[in-house]
Amino acid sequence: MKGQGSAASAIEHHSFQGQPCIRLALPWGDTVIVALHGAQVLSWQSGGRERLYLSPKALFDSRSAIRGGIPVCFPQFNARGSLPKHGFARTLPWALVPRLVAGISPPGSDDGAQVCLQLCATHSTRALWPHAFEAVLTVSLQPGSLQVELKVDNTDVQPLQFTGALHTYLAVDDIAGARLEGLQGQRCWNAVTDQTGLASGCIGFNGEFDRVYAAAPSALTLHDGPHCLQIAQSASFADTVVWNPGTGLCRRLGDMPPDGFVRMLCVEAAQVMTPVEVAAGQTWQGWQRLTVL
Repeated sequence: MKGQGSAASAIEHHSFQGQPCIRLALPWGDTVIVALHGAQVLSWQSGGRERLYLSPKALFDSRSAIRGGIPVCFPQFNARGSLPKHGFARTLPWALVPRLVAGISPPGSDDGAQVCLQLCATHSTRALWPHAFEAVLTVSLQPGSLQVELKVDNTDVQPLQFTGALHTYLAVDDIAGARLEGLQGQRCWNAVTDQTGLASGCIGFNGEFDRVYAAAPSALTLHDGPHCLQIAQSASFADTVVWNPGTGLCRRLGDMPPDGFVRMLCVEAAQVMTPVEVAAGQTWQGWQRLTVL
């Protein structure tokens, strides 16, 4: 069906690797594909280039986490708690939000497209995490820009706490030549060496890289040969995670090719070190915005 913001913008049901998806398309060629499984963005094409990394060995069995794109880690980051790794949101089916799908242009824009997906508490989620909640993921596509926003409503009578991330896998031509700018001076925990310190200068990559930074006050810039991408996040995400598995770890990941680390870099808007607390009846929102420079 056609979108309402621009006569040529479209939102349509789509199938990708056998998975039901929603595809947004703008008249100048920008597209995004979002799977209902995990509300996961699988592809973002802009400027004639795929901007996200999706592993060619990713699993599409409607049960497993999909390696690549933008997984939604909620309500737990990694294994920091008793839930399955990175929580349950990325492995459950989400539903389209009909009342929001109808108006698909982002606020203040007449040249974009937008889709919203929803995950609510069920008996299965309560067995893992005893809270009533409603999560809505909003994916907004504009020329040269993609924004992903997670909104969590606490529909319970007690407070809830969570950690999580928008676990964005960015495509790079060659990780050895990639540089990430904008985190200098920020507090940093190196998960590989279990050391803390302050980041200095542009970040380069040589081997396994897994660090949690205090979020910078301004947007980051990823330099990838002739390509540049601006990465911004809302202040409601306190941390930024930067990850590349390197040679050794990549070879041990069954859903990645041995050389997959060369073509990707995760830069994630995250809440890792301190859980978010949402009071009963209240809402939390956080977003990440990617812009082609």
